[in-house]
Amino acid sequence: MTVLRIPPELPELPEELGKRTPRRFAARYVRQVLCLLPLALVLVVAVRHWSVLAEGIGHLRSAEWPWLLAAGCATCLTWVAAAVTRQGAVVERLPARRLLATQFAAGAANHLLPTGLGASAVNLRFMTVCGLTLARSSAALALYLLAESIMRVALLLTLLLVFPNALRVGSLVPDAAIGPLLIALGAAACVAVAALFLVRRLRTAVLSFLRTALGEARSVHTKPARAMALWGGSLAFPVLQASGLAAVGLALGLDVPVMHMIVAYLAATVAVAMVPTPGGIGSVEAALIIALVAAGGAAAVATAVVLAYRIITVWLPLLPGALTLGALVRLKVI
Repeated sequence: MTVLRIPPELPELPEELGKRTPRRFAARYVRQVLCLLPLALVLVVAVRHWSVLAEGIGHLRSAEWPWLLAAGCATCLTWVAAAVTRQGAVVERLPARRLLATQFAAGAANHLLPTGLGASAVNLRFMTVCGLTLARSSAALALYLLAESIMRVALLLTLLLVFPNALRVGSLVPDAAIGPLLIALGAAACVAVAALFLVRRLRTAVLSFLRTALGEARSVHTKPARAMALWGGSLAFPVLQASGLAAVGLALGLDVPVMHMIVAYLAATVAVAMVPTPGGIGSVEAALIIALVAAGGAAAVATAVVLAYRIITVWLPLLPGALTLGALVRLKVI
């Protein structure tokens, strides 16, 4: 007589494991997609601006290479200045190598998304991974942006006082446009104030954020090293950017004094900060060309300088920056 043996029951999987497994697969899939997304965006941006890219490379062939090398060095140092400023915006010590790599990746993200959004998202994620709360990370981000804006505008105003003839301001902003511009700014300010007063949740959120931001700013300024890093890096960043443009101008023989080129760069970047295009692509080129012409440069040479400058500062670092961004996502640094 054959006896049937009933196999022992298999142990049931823990309920938590059954729930976590799909989530882990989904998280891994999303992370893989995020790793490849920067490369796809680089391809899209390159195809859309291929004519500008090709023309800029053509201008680089006729330039003096020592000055182009100086422009490249100034561009690399901007990532160091950004890392120093980011560190100065928080009390905790951030991992230096990962911070520097994050700034390089944030530069690529900034050129793939609307101005400031890409870099802000990358740095916000990096700080939260480093252990800062979302509120404190947002406050540090706001402090960084505020310090950089203050130093950029202060540097521009100082240079305009020292070199009052650096720009023909009338050619930059027509008289007929000043009135509508002021009206638009006033209307935007009134809408913002009205929203704060009428929407209670918004007012509460803004006040809470301001308290956190003021607390972070107070804590940072109690440490001289952090305060020096914050404000020194905020000053060095636009100086290095403007120096890169001046070096390219010298490489292509632009007949404009170096300090006037620096003033033109600062004026153009301050003006274009309000235009929400990806990395300023398109708007920055137009503003820089107009500013260099206002500084006394020939339109053809100014166009060549701007296109070559954007090749060095945007297009050459874009692919390695996107690869770095993907690697940081894969390694869970951001």
